[in-house]
Amino acid sequence: TTTTTTTTTTNGRKKKKKNDDPDVVIFNTCSIRDHAEQKLYDALGPYAAKKRAGSKELALIVTGCVAQQEGEALLRRVPEIDVVLGPQYVPHLKNVLESVEWGHQVVATAPMIHQEQHIMEDNFAKPIREHTVKAWVNVIFGCNEHCTYCVVPAVRGMEQSRTMESILKECQGLAEQGYKEVTLIGQNIDAYGRDMVPKRKFADLLHYLNANLPPEMSRIRYVTSHPRYFSDRVIDAVADLDKVCECFHMPFQAGDDEVLRNMRRGYTFDSYMRIIKNIRTRAGSDAAICGDVIVGFPGETEEQFQRTLDLMEEVKFDNLNTFAYSPRPNTEAALWKDRQVPEEVKAERLQRVQKLAAQHGSERSQRYVGRTVEVLVEDSNPRNPNQVMGRTRQGRQVFFDGNLDELKGSLVDVKVTEARTWSLMGEKAE
Repeated sequence: TTTTTTTTTTNGRKKKKKNDDPDVVIFNTCSIRDHAEQKLYDALGPYAAKKRAGSKELALIVTGCVAQQEGEALLRRVPEIDVVLGPQYVPHLKNVLESVEWGHQVVATAPMIHQEQHIMEDNFAKPIREHTVKAWVNVIFGCNEHCTYCVVPAVRGMEQSRTMESILKECQGLAEQGYKEVTLIGQNIDAYGRDMVPKRKFADLLHYLNANLPPEMSRIRYVTSHPRYFSDRVIDAVADLDKVCECFHMPFQAGDDEVLRNMRRGYTFDSYMRIIKNIRTRAGSDAAICGDVIVGFPGETEEQFQRTLDLMEEVKFDNLNTFAYSPRPNTEAALWKDRQVPEEVKAERLQRVQKLAAQHGSERSQRYVGRTVEVLVEDSNPRNPNQVMGRTRQGRQVFFDGNLDELKGSLVDVKVTEARTWSLMGEKAE
């Protein structure tokens, strides 16, 4: 749960300093991980108590996945909440705040039809971004898949693609503000455009943005792909387009075919490896491949878990997000009570995949030593103020001596002198 305790700038309200008492508190929630609901209630407690004590001007807003999932149940549990807002209604926050000022409680979690979604794009509230070099841009909302462990379709609704024109407009605005890199995001980004008339493909969007973004916007990234829908056209776009970075985020979740069927993922060990082979062949061995994995899915045996390790050994991921399975509300797998894997087994398997992932991460980092790489400088090294931090096109962090005020947002050639598990050390190339 992310808590924002400064007021918004919509509806004439002014943003307050951190030390001031807020008049609007927004809880932006995610229900993908376990215990999300309880964390929200814990965070709400002090503010609800303040309202009960007489702070009538304080407005409490809950948005995001937990808001979508719980709906009016949140008001029954914490009646001091003023607004429960599904993710699709966030752009209407200004109108919601007006309702709150009139003393209304608002629950807006109903699905938004496709036409409304595209009308809504024209009225997008400008996001407040915390970074000044790289930005994230939604290109598709929701998900039509029904993986048995995942709560996303229940809380974010059906897939709704934004038009290429609206995405370009937002990215051009970011370039005008000085941003150098944009990451296109979607729960299943390979599904982009299949809900549109006429249909579009994600590769079409990459080509469109690469051709129309100004030179100042030097890099395009994207997340997250789905192996079931991934296209060779995307590989070719990454290989051929100068702005699109050579980094593929390809969650595999498990290595065993039966576990994948139980997850309802729609691919197999072998079909996943064919994708990896095509990436290596078309985009080159230097392209980064990242992934997600879940251990301890209901019914997973030790033999089936070993297939996950086998897949990791074949791919050798540049970076791997690792998770132990946790039952989520309104998902099929949460109902399989007699098949749940003991917590101590999940913890032990998680340690094993993390250890192997670190080994592979270190191996993949070694390929950079002695090479000169292009680094987009993002920030300072939090552990050494005399160094700056940036990333290669493949997404590897690089630290080197430099002045952030001079280099932030610049593309710098850096000679790599040392490889670490998840990062590199270097020196500015002469």
